[in-house]
Amino acid sequence: MTITYILSQIFIIINYIFLVMTYQSKNRKNILIFNFVSLIASALSYMFLSAYSGLAMTIVAIIRNIIFIIDEKKNGKSEKNQTKDYIILAILYIISIISGILTYNGILSMMSVIATMLYTYSVWQKSTKIYKILGIPVGIIWIIYNIYIFSVFGIILETILAISAVIGYIKERRNGKSWN
Repeated sequence: MTITYILSQIFIIINYIFLVMTYQSKNRKNILIFNFVSLIASALSYMFLSAYSGLAMTIVAIIRNIIFIIDEKKNGKSEKNQTKDYIILAILYIISIISGILTYNGILSMMSVIATMLYTYSVWQKSTKIYKILGIPVGIIWIIYNIYIFSVFGIILETILAISAVIGYIKERRNGKSWN
């Protein structure tokens, strides 16, 4: 076990601590902020693992979150997507696909691209319900990617995160709160 691998696993732990916080958060702004912090740790982890498609998707995700945070700060929270929102989503998908092509290292390396695109949709749309529901398949896809890159803590913690997404979904359903 090398120091590089150990560092990758430390940063992946930090990443998942903040991701769990996103699934327990009740508002979109906190979800985006916690996710941003987790992405910085994730990027460092993928860099240490030489997992370049994961690193590229983390950079796409950082760009995505910056765009979403700035847009909400500038235009306020909107309950309905506008034309600009669809354009932003299309641009993020195009960047994800191009980055995936440039970092392609076998079919399993594309799991990070699929997970990122699905997660991007989950935070793009306005419903925290859909965000929490989509956290489950996103988690499964990231588990597959973590197996591919041999990230032991990534596998363990992504499993915990997927469980957290299920718990967050169930809690809100039981509380009978409106989904926004």
